[in-house]
Amino acid sequence: MKIKYNLIKTDKNCKARLGNIETNYGTVETPMFMPVGTRATVKSLSPEEVLECGSGIILANTYHLWLRPGEDIVKKCGGLHKFMNWNGPILTDSGGFQVFSLAKNKKKDITEEGVHFKSHIDGSKLLLTPEKSIEIQNKLDSDIAMSFDECPPASADYEYLKNSVERTLRWAERGKKVHKNPNQALFGIVQGGPHEDLRKFSAEETVKMNFDGYSIGGVANDGESKEDMYKAIDYSIPYLPEDKVRYLMGVGDPIDILEGIMRGVDIFDCVLPTRIARHGQAFTHTGKINLNNSKYKEDLSSVEDGCDCYCCKNYTKAYIRHLISVDETFGGRLLSIHNIRFLIRLTEEVRQAIKDDRFLDYKREFLNKYKTK
Repeated sequence: MKIKYNLIKTDKNCKARLGNIETNYGTVETPMFMPVGTRATVKSLSPEEVLECGSGIILANTYHLWLRPGEDIVKKCGGLHKFMNWNGPILTDSGGFQVFSLAKNKKKDITEEGVHFKSHIDGSKLLLTPEKSIEIQNKLDSDIAMSFDECPPASADYEYLKNSVERTLRWAERGKKVHKNPNQALFGIVQGGPHEDLRKFSAEETVKMNFDGYSIGGVANDGESKEDMYKAIDYSIPYLPEDKVRYLMGVGDPIDILEGIMRGVDIFDCVLPTRIARHGQAFTHTGKINLNNSKYKEDLSSVEDGCDCYCCKNYTKAYIRHLISVDETFGGRLLSIHNIRFLIRLTEEVRQAIKDDRFLDYKREFLNKYKTK
């Protein structure tokens, strides 16, 4: 079967939604943070460790799996679930974000056909089209596939964004026509930058195509302000159906997750928790801490008191700082476990707050403690 979204309730004081997603691999609750397993693995963690963090859906990257090992090999191995030994739902992105970052000359490389670019591995010339992206994802056999969209830079002007939205709509229609996997949901993507009219147009036209769920794209670009991100959500959400999943792509900062949930977003993903972990940084309810700091050299406390993750139940800041300082990968692994669990625990607490119609109180209490500097 394809996924099915069930809206359970909306907080009476805001747009925060409590729901669940039925999949072939069980039912998962929303709001939810999805860890990113770019190359069919959440970096440095085993599937068992990811599951122990409370993960529901995880994300894999179409572009990287297309190049290595190749979608045909993954299909031969029984699809992504068997290939990576993950007995839960998987979402694959379209590959668009990576492809557009590799397209050096946007005016020449982005055509109606697709995107021309060079492989980051060997420099070979490649072309990714909406049809090819969907074909790859069909073979990967994820539970949720994403439409191939144009990912414009945050600096793009209005005219560029207008043309980009129109192209993304044409590409979405082309991709939907070739989507052949009956057990795989296909999501449409809303673009339009921080412009209300473009977001409205993009959302309304995408919804007309009747996708299985909808994503708000173009909100995690370098150089984009928080204000523009929140505008993009505000300008998109009113035109998305209540009975479909709403996905904010590439967002993993705790404050941004709370802002998105308040506005009606259901699921989020980002590489942030594992990326900062590899640099010795950890999320806590009082803000991020950097274990490279010498003040943790003799600190025998856990990364965060009260955290139920494997890292916090078994290891001290002093030990983890030692691992980071001598470049032992176990340090990054432990902090990755903690950071992923932190974001998942955040959404677990949010779900309870929505049940109690006190999401705004929860958000205010969290922000009063969480220091950004």
